[in-house]
Amino acid sequence: MAEPSDKSSRVFNSPDTLLVFAAIVAIAFLTLALTTWRLGVRDVCSGNEAVEGVFVQQMVEHGKLLFPLENGRVPMYKPPLFHWTATAIDLATDTKTVTPFNLRLPSVLYAVAGAILTMLFAYDIMGLEAAVLAGLTLAGAFQYITLGRFGRVDMTLAFYEALALFSFFWWLGPKPTETPSFAQETVSEPMQYVFAIALGFAVLAKGPVGALLPLAAMGIFVIVEGRLRESFHRISILAVVVAILLGSSWYVACWVGQQYGFLTRQIGSENVGRFFGALGTMSPLYYVMPLLLNSGPLSLLVPIAVVLALRSRPARAEEVRTPAVAAPREAVRLFAIFWIVTVVFFSIAAYKRRAYLLPLWPPSAVMLAWMITVASEKFGGRSPKGAYAALCVAMIIVNFIIIPRREARECGGDSFRPAANEIAKVVAGGEPLYLYGFNEEVAPLLFYLDRDAPELDGKLGDAPPGYIIVPAAVWAKKRGEALDLQPVLESHRGNRHLILLRRGKVYASARRTASW
Repeated sequence: MAEPSDKSSRVFNSPDTLLVFAAIVAIAFLTLALTTWRLGVRDVCSGNEAVEGVFVQQMVEHGKLLFPLENGRVPMYKPPLFHWTATAIDLATDTKTVTPFNLRLPSVLYAVAGAILTMLFAYDIMGLEAAVLAGLTLAGAFQYITLGRFGRVDMTLAFYEALALFSFFWWLGPKPTETPSFAQETVSEPMQYVFAIALGFAVLAKGPVGALLPLAAMGIFVIVEGRLRESFHRISILAVVVAILLGSSWYVACWVGQQYGFLTRQIGSENVGRFFGALGTMSPLYYVMPLLLNSGPLSLLVPIAVVLALRSRPARAEEVRTPAVAAPREAVRLFAIFWIVTVVFFSIAAYKRRAYLLPLWPPSAVMLAWMITVASEKFGGRSPKGAYAALCVAMIIVNFIIIPRREARECGGDSFRPAANEIAKVVAGGEPLYLYGFNEEVAPLLFYLDRDAPELDGKLGDAPPGYIIVPAAVWAKKRGEALDLQPVLESHRGNRHLILLRRGKVYASARRTASW
């Protein structure tokens, strides 16, 4: 058996294990501090976050683990891995109620886990200093920390796509030399099952696109590197089956349970519909500014690293080609391809969101660490590494101060929580409650009501017996057509001016009317 190279299996065989462990743990705790500082102070004001919170409430508080509905009728927008993670955390901590803090906690944990994973990978192929630079990059990246504090599926997807990319390279390894490396002989083969599981979970995080983009990048990579035949020869059929079964499991459950509304929402409107413009269309140039400025100045360096990674060449003929030399160059080429595939795919897609770029950050952190390491070797000395580390530390300080303040400012007086608390004191849990006249996402109100409140259409005067929540501006226009509706509460908190109306004498035992 060949001897291990100086960088092969570094995570497992390093003589400086304590130093490595201390560095990774320190940056992991730094990331944890950045993502948890004042995490629960901000109310759930965003519709994107609140709608996931409503589904988590259905799972945690009502036991609807597979097919939760928003407001009793709207299927989930995304597959349930994020929500299952939140539910598992609440079960493990014996938490019975969903709060802003524990709604966001899964994103925090995935962000920290993603930083640890990225540092381990960077350490394995480039060493401790590169691992530290990669970890500091993620801690200094504004978008990474911001979405690590947001109760939505994006960080879950980012973690599993990163795990898929890293485990794929750990499995495939650098291009074989005449004498196979230690890693290729003993360590890498089990990684194909980690790779398969990561792809399956990526699908359960956000749908087929979670596996499509990494697989597309990997396919291009093995073709460009001349390793397609080798990859097919080495992959186990069992690993392929594991990925397919895991990724399709929830969709199959929907089909078997005849929950076709979930399949229509997930595959129809959320995947195909978004791509072709059912939810709106943005310019193909939409991502130019977010790519450059979402985490400036670090994000300004990423396209440079991508270009350099694609231009990196195998070792010169006179160099001894070892896995230690080849691995960093080949890994960053894979990540550069993934970066381009992701940007092109979402630029072509009609509907766009800045958060779609989040999965680029873990591989970008490795590319940046590689670029700075190469610069240090080329120009001599440690100045590029020191300057880059100082830049990351400066951005970490900025993130620690600015992000919580920005979150509080954006929410401001826009929270439904005070009004929902006032309404809950008037309307008993068993009494019928409806919404009327809202022209915005009502998930934030539903989250704080912590109950269903069907939206009514038609004339306000035709409302069934019960309580009806109406925006004050709508009530001012409609009161003439509903003279028998009695205002019982006026809530004027911040920007939220709501009127609670009542029709008839309502009791907690009254039968809820589902439609007019």
